[in-house]
Amino acid sequence: MMFPVKLFYVLYLFVAMGNADTKLNFRKAVVQLTSKTHPIDAADDSFWDQFWSENVTNVHDVFTLVPAPEIRALREEAPSNLATLCYKAVEKLVKAVDNSCRTHHEQQTVLNCVRLLTRVLPYIFEDPDWRGFFWSSLPGQSQDDEEEQSMPLAQSLINAICDLLFCPDFTVAANRKSGPDKAEDLQAIDSCEYIWEAGVGFAHSPPRYPVHDSNRTELLKLLLTCFSETMYQPPVDINVAPNRWIQYFTSAENRHALPMFTSLLNTVCAYDPVGLGVPYNHLLFSDSMEPLVDTALQILIVTLDHDTSGSAPEGEEASVPDNLFINYLSRIHRDEDFHFVLRGFTKLLNNPLVQTYLPNSTKKVQFHQELLVFFWKMCDYNKKFLYYVLKSSDVLEILVPILYHLNDSRADQSRVGLMHIGVFILLLLSGERNFGVRLNKPYTATIPMDIPVFTGTHADLLITVFHKIITTGHQRLQPLFDCLLTILVNVSPYLKTLSMVASTKLLHLLEAFSTPWFLFSSPTNHHLVFFLLEIFNNIIQYQFDGNSNLVYTIIRKRQVFHSLANLPCDYGTIAKSLTKRTRRHLPSTTSSENIGDLPSMEGSHPALPAEPGTLKATLPDTPGIEKMTEKESAHPSQQAAPAVSTQQSATQNLSNESNRQSIRLTEAHSLAQGSGSGPTTGMGVGGQWVPTSEWVNSWKTKLPLQTIMRLLQVLVPQVEKICIDKGLTDESEILKFLQHGTLVGLLPVPHPILIRKYQANSGTTTWFRTYMWGVIYLRNVDPPIWYDTDVKLFEIQRV
Repeated sequence: MMFPVKLFYVLYLFVAMGNADTKLNFRKAVVQLTSKTHPIDAADDSFWDQFWSENVTNVHDVFTLVPAPEIRALREEAPSNLATLCYKAVEKLVKAVDNSCRTHHEQQTVLNCVRLLTRVLPYIFEDPDWRGFFWSSLPGQSQDDEEEQSMPLAQSLINAICDLLFCPDFTVAANRKSGPDKAEDLQAIDSCEYIWEAGVGFAHSPPRYPVHDSNRTELLKLLLTCFSETMYQPPVDINVAPNRWIQYFTSAENRHALPMFTSLLNTVCAYDPVGLGVPYNHLLFSDSMEPLVDTALQILIVTLDHDTSGSAPEGEEASVPDNLFINYLSRIHRDEDFHFVLRGFTKLLNNPLVQTYLPNSTKKVQFHQELLVFFWKMCDYNKKFLYYVLKSSDVLEILVPILYHLNDSRADQSRVGLMHIGVFILLLLSGERNFGVRLNKPYTATIPMDIPVFTGTHADLLITVFHKIITTGHQRLQPLFDCLLTILVNVSPYLKTLSMVASTKLLHLLEAFSTPWFLFSSPTNHHLVFFLLEIFNNIIQYQFDGNSNLVYTIIRKRQVFHSLANLPCDYGTIAKSLTKRTRRHLPSTTSSENIGDLPSMEGSHPALPAEPGTLKATLPDTPGIEKMTEKESAHPSQQAAPAVSTQQSATQNLSNESNRQSIRLTEAHSLAQGSGSGPTTGMGVGGQWVPTSEWVNSWKTKLPLQTIMRLLQVLVPQVEKICIDKGLTDESEILKFLQHGTLVGLLPVPHPILIRKYQANSGTTTWFRTYMWGVIYLRNVDPPIWYDTDVKLFEIQRV
């Protein structure tokens, strides 16, 4: 009954695609496969060979000629035919390896089998009943070889792919002139001699052939498709339900694990998209390397995500990771290797941001999100690399592109994942003292960012971009405010000279966050004020001498601090604040500060919202800051010292509050929802949270205002006296006076510096896995491997 419709589809395809004769046999075979009600004999080679014949010459043909509804129909109505198709395709790959894949015909057969499996696998993963299919044995193997007989189909497939990825004259250049008759035995080859690129652990730079790049890319795409089984399951702990494909690929059972890891790493880090820098070169010649680097990077981040080392029984030490890729990555230790890897990161992250005189004249790569995930993994698994990065100003070459992406993505809901990973990386870096120290390096604007022009340091850039995110970002970024301010708290003790622009931005945040209606509208909003006060205290206590701009701004805005100290907490005022509140001070709007009052950098443009119809993958909630960080003294020797100021007890008290919620900035006429922060919190009508006088008092008395109030007490009369005595109206004279002022002996005893260091937790691990696969799903559109399949790890939404 379906035949006439399918034949019509065939005719339509060939009119659309041209070259009808060569593809007709392939399409006929697909129609036959899905139309026959009885199983087609696996021994009928003349039928099965039509699927990998030379009639089809590229992956797009396969995706067009094998439509999704027919794969699903095949799965439901003729399952034995689908099973045989997969068996036969894997068998062809295994036979090609046995023959060393030496002829053009064999190589074309391999590529067509790879394309067909890439097309079909997602539809097999889609159906839970089919999940175990590839872990059954391949029929028809020699009966006398029991080991081979028991090998699951998945392992046969991965072994064949890995062998083919080091196949002379197919994916690598032959080391010796062999010819088809003297081809090396692929199963005996030492693949360490055929690593794809010089770099870590391999000094030899082999010759490059675009056809090899292309063949590697197709094989890697199939590998990535095998690993994508993760996408078809809801978020689960990999210790409980490991992805068996990745587990086998990264285990000692894969004899190519080391050369495979090295080839992927070196291919990514050695890639230079600009080359000789000839303008418009990328428009004249296709770059066979970019698709390869793209896929190699995706394979790397997916395999490095698969850490099962934490699954040791309680009381036993976690063993060395079973995952050899994580093991190899964590053992890189030579400075020259770190230099090579870091140079790869900085070159590729900065590539899309480079300004040229001729518009679009240089190639710009698009895999910055995968690069950031890889950088995160590298720092997470190799602490020596993290310290190497922070040892020099090279870390700023990572910082600036991250800040560029944060600023550029802040209004775009489809890029909320990119915002999160950028902030997570900065949180990780900010836990190290050296990062704060490096931020004092002067910043020269080389990238057109939509922020006010300033003369200052990288710390000023960090504060200015964070302020822009908080004041002009979209609502979904509010859970990140805790993280943004924690980063600033961590670096604040080391910031030597904040510019006037950055100082004003910090005070503006305090002003916005300390309005009564904002403080009273959520059980957690006051935490933001504690963070900001801690930033001011750290700078005053540890970097007073160079920060006259900040001190001047604090004096000028002293009313903000007085208002906080005198915050009313009687029930009548609380109720009045909540009924009268308006959006005027809401940090998510720009009306409380004229963003346009300062010129922006030349060539910059404001962040734009997502294009209508943009696809985005959903993400799980991120854990609260207290789950993502743990407190550590910046001076280990002082760890046992008693608390020397209210500041420390306030921050400790803050960290002990449990069940922190995402910050919610609420609409004008609705009370914030959420659980209370202790017994002093009331619940109103409908279970809504209601602030009480006891609740306000419980944290107001702990506000760390002593240092700032003492500073104001000492300096305000002095500044006022100078202004009256000298008739000053020019702020530069006041700044000069403050530069030479001192508060030695007048302030409370400096509090110990507390750093909130990122700590690994299951929440961020799940978040990263979901984000990473969402990026891979959305970026693989050529061919669209997973498009319109029923993924479970996330939902695809249109913005």
